[in-house]
Amino acid sequence: LLEKMADVSLKEAALIVGVVAACYWNSLFCGFVFDDVSAILDNKDLHPSTPLKNLFQNDFWGTPMSEERSHKSYRPLTVLTFRLNYLFSELNAVSYHFLNLVFHVVVCIIFLKVCKLFLDNRSSIVASLLFAVHPIHTEAVTGVVGRAELLSSIFFLAAFLSYTKSKGPDNTIVWTPIAVTVFLVAVATLCKEQGITVVGICCVYEVFIAQGYTLPALLDTAVQILRGKGSIPFSMLQTLLKLIVLMFSTLLLVVVRVQVIQSQLPVFTRFDNPAAVSPSPARQLTFNYLLPVNAWLLLNPSELCCDWTMGTIPLVESLLDVRNVATLTFFCFLGSLMVFSLRYPGDSSKTVLMALCLIVLPFIPASNLFFPVGFVVAERVLYVPSMGFCILVAHGWKKLSNKSVLRKISWVCLAAVLFTHALKTLHRNWDWESEYTLFMSALKVNKNNAKLWNNVGHALENEKNFERALQFFIQATQVQPDDIGAHMNVGRTYKNLNKTKEAEESYMIAKSLMPQVISNFIYHHRTEPVFVIHFFVFFSVALYLIRTNESRLEEADQLYRQAISMRPDFKQAYISR
Repeated sequence: LLEKMADVSLKEAALIVGVVAACYWNSLFCGFVFDDVSAILDNKDLHPSTPLKNLFQNDFWGTPMSEERSHKSYRPLTVLTFRLNYLFSELNAVSYHFLNLVFHVVVCIIFLKVCKLFLDNRSSIVASLLFAVHPIHTEAVTGVVGRAELLSSIFFLAAFLSYTKSKGPDNTIVWTPIAVTVFLVAVATLCKEQGITVVGICCVYEVFIAQGYTLPALLDTAVQILRGKGSIPFSMLQTLLKLIVLMFSTLLLVVVRVQVIQSQLPVFTRFDNPAAVSPSPARQLTFNYLLPVNAWLLLNPSELCCDWTMGTIPLVESLLDVRNVATLTFFCFLGSLMVFSLRYPGDSSKTVLMALCLIVLPFIPASNLFFPVGFVVAERVLYVPSMGFCILVAHGWKKLSNKSVLRKISWVCLAAVLFTHALKTLHRNWDWESEYTLFMSALKVNKNNAKLWNNVGHALENEKNFERALQFFIQATQVQPDDIGAHMNVGRTYKNLNKTKEAEESYMIAKSLMPQVISNFIYHHRTEPVFVIHFFVFFSVALYLIRTNESRLEEADQLYRQAISMRPDFKQAYISR
């Protein structure tokens, strides 16, 4: 019965294809921007001349996993699809964007199939349409590197659908769907790391949906067994067996993943994620505050930004900070939904429970709560959690539309939300047309991120518009005075404008901001990423001093010595010296 209900008709699929096409047709006119440059344009793993085995030895950006500068993002199957794009159209951006659009359609159709397990047909279509048009997805769909989210989601949902077929007649275990689930989880994880979280959703589904337990019933059974007044029911033993198989398989995947990254987590700078290097309680308060920030982006995606690093969200440094009210409100609302879904039986509580699982579990790897990540907020990681959000909204809408008094207004509100979201998505796609349009749109939302000012400057610099580029680079130094890269950008632009004195002043400011070099200490990528990122400060200043005034060779030589003392393996410094 469940399988028949979960079938997606041709009309429903055609509706989704039409809506997605209407929202994302203009994404085909966008180029390669932001992270696409590193993952596509600069990634040699896409070239047919590169051996296929390299895809399974390198990270998402084409850097060998064994190297300390590797980002440790292991997504070989996603890179393989980029390579197929390259094979057919090389670096023609249209084919890359078209394939992303197709993958988004596939995700929406599979999501509709999942919705039909927990919602009626009408509400399922509402949830799927809301997911299809939600503006938060533009980063994942219109940004080419967002394909990792799309591919992972396809196999994520397919793994869950496979697991729902593991319960046979009379509560028997059907092992084939479980084996398929484990395989699909592995594939999802090879597309993007969060794919592994579907195992947690399968476990919750098994206990509370397939077996129909509630939390009080489970606690009561456990108490009875501990008191010796009863034995473990056979159905519960079967459930435990399935969960053990799932968890053991997941553990194996985690062990393999840890081996692949050489038991090393990537190192990020304080500019990437300021809260990660902040002392307590600022770190905990900020990370917890980021949860309602992400929830607000799902509720009100009016102000979207491609980069939320650096000073975008100021640290929450005190318990008296008014933003803690948002954190408290968020946890109270989430807690009340969890109590309702776990305590009470019935279809409504089951729907809410599965929606919460889809929101919470896939978001955990990006939450900063267990280990730091290289960003503060990233809209692309909300792709899967938004599925749970859409189910919750559709379920709430169903409750309202069933009341005769609110029926008409609920339909009007739904139509308004779908229409405005679709328009916002269509408009947002144009922001991804070029690096200049993308970063300028981000500056409208957030003016406290020096990285955005720098990136607009780089875009103008590439167009040889040095005068305007200089304005943005100078603004970056004012927003983040200790940003070495920003001062280097100012110096380089002054040099391009033949303003020798100003260029040297900027270079020297950048040099002065470098941390004090420790004698006889060799700096590595992982221990001091700041040194690696801005290592060429010394190199650039030395070259500049030589080119502008040959009488300052000794000064240039001293800078090369400093560079070599920091990185004795820096061959170019020896050659230039």
